Amino acid sequence: MKTDGEEKKCAVACPHADLYIYLLEGLVKKEDEFCLGNAFVGNWVEDGTSFLFFSKPAADALNQLLKLRPKLEVVEDYHFSYEQWQGGGLTTLKIGDFKIVPHWDRTSVDEKEIQIILDPGVVFGNGLHPTTRDCLRALSFARNQKAFDRVLDLGTGTGILAVAAARLGAKKVLAVDLNPLCVKTANENVRLNNLDGLIQVVEGSAEDFVNEGADLVIANIHKEIIGRFLQKEGFCEKNRLIISGLMRTQYRDIRAQVESDDFGIVHEWDYDMTWFTMLAEKGETVCLKQ
Repeated sequence: MKTDGEEKKCAVACPHADLYIYLLEGLVKKEDEFCLGNAFVGNWVEDGTSFLFFSKPAADALNQLLKLRPKLEVVEDYHFSYEQWQGGGLTTLKIGDFKIVPHWDRTSVDEKEIQIILDPGVVFGNGLHPTTRDCLRALSFARNQKAFDRVLDLGTGTGILAVAAARLGAKKVLAVDLNPLCVKTANENVRLNNLDGLIQVVEGSAEDFVNEGADLVIANIHKEIIGRFLQKEGFCEKNRLIISGLMRTQYRDIRAQVESDDFGIVHEWDYDMTWFTMLAEKGETVCLKQ
């Protein structure tokens, strides 16, 4: 029997059958992308390298790029099906109060369900990972405890959690990501959900935005970055935090830091005692586990 949040086999074709990924030493700039052709999907920039995604083999496009930018160097190439890259077949998912609907597979929605239309592209946040699912549950739980108006989503990825917060009634959501491809993808999902007036997606380091006003902060991000957040006065002055992306030992360390800053753990979620998510609130002492 499938549990809440498990995916069904994809009945409708995904946007790409295959992904061809080329790792380049050096940064491919936005103005370089004009020569990459119609099969170009996106450019993931990280630590001085570029991962170029294509829906078809792209040797000719790469040769054209290297002629224009001879200092770039192709290091490796990979081939995955789109489903392999996404970690499974993408179809409509029921996660708590939410129904996550791939934009290529739209279905009818029950009035009691909250719909999120999603184009995950090739970035993190498709609803299949346990931390994304538990963050969605944490958002619903937080809203049922107390409404939130202003939300800060640090490391937004596809923007799925920012969209969820807006769907739950937030009047202003600031979604931040350092990666330009994530920002592009999140903006597309804001548009697909008709939330342009409520969600602002910005490119930049999440640490530079922790002082932004918000009554709820979402951080589904690496442990090292969360640790740096907790050293920032602006982060620790927030009233409520949803923190995720943590494995067992990491969660224990981060929880101790959170509690030392006068937060109480209101509720926590774990997936197979492997991935952990918490909802923390200033001064709270009650902890429920799920």
